Amino acid sequence: MTAPDTEFDPERVVVRDKRRIDPVSGEVREGYGADAPAAADAGDELSADLDRVAAELTADLQRVQAEYANYRKRVDRDRALVVEMATAGLLNELLPLLDDVERARQHGDLDGAFKSVGEGIEGLADKLGLQRFGAVGEPFDPAVHEALMTVEPTGDSDVAVCAQVLQPGYRLTSGRVLRPARVAVAEPAASPEPMAAVPETPEQ
Repeated sequence: MTAPDTEFDPERVVVRDKRRIDPVSGEVREGYGADAPAAADAGDELSADLDRVAAELTADLQRVQAEYANYRKRVDRDRALVVEMATAGLLNELLPLLDDVERARQHGDLDGAFKSVGEGIEGLADKLGLQRFGAVGEPFDPAVHEALMTVEPTGDSDVAVCAQVLQPGYRLTSGRVLRPARVAVAEPAASPEPMAAVPETPEQ
């Protein structure tokens, strides 16, 4: 059994030459490149969109970085405050011992084993940032001095001064006062009032 004969219809075969370059003339065929302007416009729009998105992301990143920097500063500040408060609490407990050590030194009793203990306490307080203040002759400052009494002025100062230190004051290196210096204050000497001029008596 043989296959039926089929007729070949050359009109049904369509061959399209889609080559961009004409093989005969070597030129670009018409119709090619017609969509180039539209493609260029689309590329410009895409580039503008990408630039806008990049600018928005950059702004978001900068805002997040600023917020994080502020957060770090706040955390560091709070941490420093907690450390300062804890240090102040410890040093407040040491102040009576420091007073005892100073009194023993003034009376000549700071010797032997007690001398080592006293100097150790003073060294620890100094390491923690404790500063002692209050000296005779300092101008009286109610922010750091506590006046327990007043005495007669001994000089010609025109401001109140600390004439005697009854108990030294202590503060931290940050400036926070743990205990004011208790002092006797010498008020400034009152300036003498000028004598009134005596009117001359006319001669008789």
